[in-house]
Amino acid sequence: MEFKPNKKLGFGLMRLPQTDPNDAAAVDIEQLKDMVDLFLERGFTYFDTAWMYNGFESERAVRKALIERHPRESFTLATKLHAAFIDNEEDRDKIFNEQLNKTGAGYFDYYLLHGVDEGKLKKYEELHCFEWLLDKKEKGLVKHCGFSFHDTPELLDKILTDHPEMEFVQLQVNYLDWNSRWIQSGKCYETACRHNKPVIIMEPVKGGTLARIHPDAEKIFKDYDPDMSVPSWAIRFIASLDNVMVVLSGMSNLAQIEDNTSYMEDFIPLTEEEKQMCFRVADVINAQIAVPCTGCRYCTDGCPMNIPIPDYFSLYNEDMREHLEEKGWTVNYSNYQTLTEKYGKASDCLQCGQCESVCPQHLGIIEYMKQVVKHYERR
Repeated sequence: MEFKPNKKLGFGLMRLPQTDPNDAAAVDIEQLKDMVDLFLERGFTYFDTAWMYNGFESERAVRKALIERHPRESFTLATKLHAAFIDNEEDRDKIFNEQLNKTGAGYFDYYLLHGVDEGKLKKYEELHCFEWLLDKKEKGLVKHCGFSFHDTPELLDKILTDHPEMEFVQLQVNYLDWNSRWIQSGKCYETACRHNKPVIIMEPVKGGTLARIHPDAEKIFKDYDPDMSVPSWAIRFIASLDNVMVVLSGMSNLAQIEDNTSYMEDFIPLTEEEKQMCFRVADVINAQIAVPCTGCRYCTDGCPMNIPIPDYFSLYNEDMREHLEEKGWTVNYSNYQTLTEKYGKASDCLQCGQCESVCPQHLGIIEYMKQVVKHYERR
């Protein structure tokens, strides 16, 4: 379609550099400016943010690092409306107008209904959000309408059938989730293709999981091509798929910008042999992951006990990859205790289910937290 960016790599503004590692809203604007400048300098133009990213500060950071410093026509900007923050039709415009104010963008090139699944779809339709979004397009405040999606291929087929006016769909697709019976990346991608909808890819590196892989998995890639970084395989795998419009990468420092743009500037698709190698790597990784959390942090803002759920899962995953029967102890026991000095412990969980209701991966967080408790608090 005519609105596709000329290069496939997009800058995901969800995991921005921070001046305080314990405060997601403390965005390092000066470092972000350097990252934005290099990204644009190398010919990339697509930026993706959302209402709640970085403790609700991502959209303001975009204004300071991008919009106030570069001509509006030199880039494209996407943002989103999330069902968790609207209770009536008036809330739609309240948030949209605040997004225009926070970004100073004047209009949004791409606007998405955020994280559509079976539960959120009901609210989006009850509040006529699809029609509302089309109205924004007619008024010139939005150039292209779409939605991001976290659910089954069957539900995706229904939405695209009921709402053919949506111009694109954003999906979580990566080589690790391709055959996942929970996420069903491959089947969702194929569903979008059947409806002839361009696909924007989120989580191609699965929140960093595919950047820091098990040594046995890494060896497969390095034996094949020692010069290519591990995360490059994840991004190039996705960019090699037909009908993929943009691959979003949540980049947190200048080194990640330099690496990603180096191989995406003059992108060469993977061969079939290379794609199959990625699936072999996925088999190795899947044997090691205890909790398939991407670290998106949607679960943390509403937690009544202020439990840093993704951080605990990250520590737990690292330990489950260790031979604990031989070691008996890892540094993560100390790291866990350090976190509990500022945040709630895993055992503080009230089992209220708030986290599970917003988790894009549909994880059984409550049960996983019990495993964390058993591992770190009952020794």
